[in-house]
Amino acid sequence: MNFESTAIGATVENGATRFCAWAPEIKLVEVVIETPGHQGAAFPMIRSEAGFHCATLPGILEGDLYRYRLDGRGPFPDPASRFQPQGVHGPSQVVDWRRFPWTDSEWPGVPLEEIVLYELHVGTFTEEGSFAAAMERLPYLRELGVTAVELMPVGDFPGRWNWGYDGVAPFAPARCYGNPDDLRRFVDRAHFLGLAVHLDVVYNHLGPDGAYQSTFSRHYYSQTHHSPWGMGINFDGPSSEPVRNYVIQNALRWIEEYHVDGLRLDATHAIVDDSPRHILASLASEVLRSMEGTGRRVHVIAEDVRNLAKMVQPESQGGWALDGTWSDDFHHHIRRALNGDSDGYFQDFDGTSSNIALTARQGWFYTGQYSNYFGKPRGTVPSGIAASQFVFFLQNHDQVGNRAFGDRIHHKVDFAMWRAASTLLLLLPETPLLFMGQEWAASTPFFYFTDHHAELGRLVTQGRKNDLSRFTSLADSAVQDSIPDPQAEDTFRACRLRWDEAEREPHLSMLRFYKRLLSLRKTLAACDGQPKITDLSECSLLLRRAAVDGTELLALIRLNGSGTETVPGLEVADWQIELTSEDALFAADPQSPRIETGNQAVAFRRPGAVVFRFPARHNERTDIASKL
Repeated sequence: MNFESTAIGATVENGATRFCAWAPEIKLVEVVIETPGHQGAAFPMIRSEAGFHCATLPGILEGDLYRYRLDGRGPFPDPASRFQPQGVHGPSQVVDWRRFPWTDSEWPGVPLEEIVLYELHVGTFTEEGSFAAAMERLPYLRELGVTAVELMPVGDFPGRWNWGYDGVAPFAPARCYGNPDDLRRFVDRAHFLGLAVHLDVVYNHLGPDGAYQSTFSRHYYSQTHHSPWGMGINFDGPSSEPVRNYVIQNALRWIEEYHVDGLRLDATHAIVDDSPRHILASLASEVLRSMEGTGRRVHVIAEDVRNLAKMVQPESQGGWALDGTWSDDFHHHIRRALNGDSDGYFQDFDGTSSNIALTARQGWFYTGQYSNYFGKPRGTVPSGIAASQFVFFLQNHDQVGNRAFGDRIHHKVDFAMWRAASTLLLLLPETPLLFMGQEWAASTPFFYFTDHHAELGRLVTQGRKNDLSRFTSLADSAVQDSIPDPQAEDTFRACRLRWDEAEREPHLSMLRFYKRLLSLRKTLAACDGQPKITDLSECSLLLRRAAVDGTELLALIRLNGSGTETVPGLEVADWQIELTSEDALFAADPQSPRIETGNQAVAFRRPGAVVFRFPARHNERTDIASKL
């Protein structure tokens, strides 16, 4: 399908606006202009055989409001609207995206192996909850050492606040965060500071309130496939080609009109497509094609629980050619190791050092073994996939927000243990993702929150309780009654980061620790093979990384308890300690491990990490090399 000839939405061109909507079952679509001076004027559109209705209206320009009338019904907002200034049920607004004065023409993007993601929710990242306020924090993120900001979905949604996964206007930045140019200014500023911007997009379902796509055509939804959130999107049924076009145009517009550097595809395991070429393969191919000759790097990364190697394998090998995939397995093993979680999907993970090391070497843990939680084999062998193509994390919006009380791991374990786990995350060669505030061990929770109308809100609140009741620890009705109501305004406001706490102890020491680890990470060479990591004991791991200056780093990480670990090679004279997680600069109450070079051992008083640096020439002849 020719994307240019079927460019849906309102496009400003040569002193006029071209309107185009796909409504194959509708005989007459009219553009209804709602701007003062044109109030109520309706203009019929010309229908093509494929069901696209188009019209070019001179004098209708940026800022004008419009809706569509369908065979006399409506008017309804545009399913491809670029902005909904009065909310998802209100009129759409014409946006001339070409007028923005970009300053990033020389911006090349960030190579995948250099990406450190920082996931944030625009509405809770700052007190103001806007693109403009978030932009003011970009210098902080650069100083922290991350290289890519990942925005949770910004496509407009019903109500005043939402995670973004109930989006219904996927082309329109949420008006509560600002206008389209505010988002463009955010991206332009990020690029000026050397930060990439990735955007979370949702193509597995549409939200429950304000999704007008099916008003224009019933073919937007699949007649055979369902998602966990309702009807699935029609990627393979009758009249699916325009729907595929709708999604691909959405992806391309974020890249072209907002200059985003990457797309995080939400829950791709919930996208069902039995067509000869999967929609994800088509999308990845079109994104790659759109970048030809630009010199820009744009990455497409999936969130998927299935551990499918084909997602990142080239199409010539039967794959979908995505750039990367999230790996939940690392998080689940770590959470089990640190906090003992065993409910739900955590039952499939034991948190042992040996299995954490195995997960780090492979990229994910399940490669075809039987999963008790899923009741079937899970995963494939990830051979040939680079470490940087796996996204590892200790926290993300789901793994915090889908807990009943929005607790982060560092709310459940002590800071010494949190520093040890953070060392592992940030020194592994996989692409790390931080969730906003984890770098200073933020005290704020991150709850699930919505702002639906009263009837739908009651259903959401009850559905939330029903979902959480499946966990043994939450089955009691009294416990369920204490779970914060996702519809309550206080639930949303409690999630806003408290930036002042990052300036005082014990958070300030944690922030310094994260900055030091991220600075150290930048000195490491890209991993061109399987990560060199092994378990030393039930509680400890040994990680070896090459640095770009020819030296070698050796990280000894103890995740639980106290104890002594033997490290072959520590008797030599030319090693040095790069850092410990118990240095006074990083721990408000330091309990430094004891280095026993004569015994080739490190004695930990509590969980922690020690990072050594060795000359590469020496490392080749020590026992450390053979250990890894």
